[in-house]
Amino acid sequence: MNNSKLTLPALALAMILTAGGAAAFAKSGADGSDNDAVADLANAKVTLVQAVTTAEQHAGGRATGAELETEKGKALYEVEVVAANKAVYDVTVDAGTGKVLASKIDKADSADEADEKDDD
Repeated sequence: MNNSKLTLPALALAMILTAGGAAAFAKSGADGSDNDAVADLANAKVTLVQAVTTAEQHAGGRATGAELETEKGKALYEVEVVAANKAVYDVTVDAGTGKVLASKIDKADSADEADEKDDD
């Protein structure tokens, strides 16, 4: 049998198995635990960049961190924003609609910012 006739199907099979293995690895995580990020991302219609922009505009500041997570079956972005007055806000953005669901001052982080300013 001609070797070139076996090469293409074998290569295709290897690519399929590799892709399937990579997807399974990503889903289960490197340590064997379920990786929620894959499922969270599948539920998000709004990008991380859009959520951060929305949170920054809402709080009137700049984001220092953001995370996509699912709570009670709903995908949400939790964005931390430092406002112009140095208050730190935790802004929750709906990952499906892009709307701000909640915004509250993070008193622990706001106190840390004030302490750092006093040390200058």
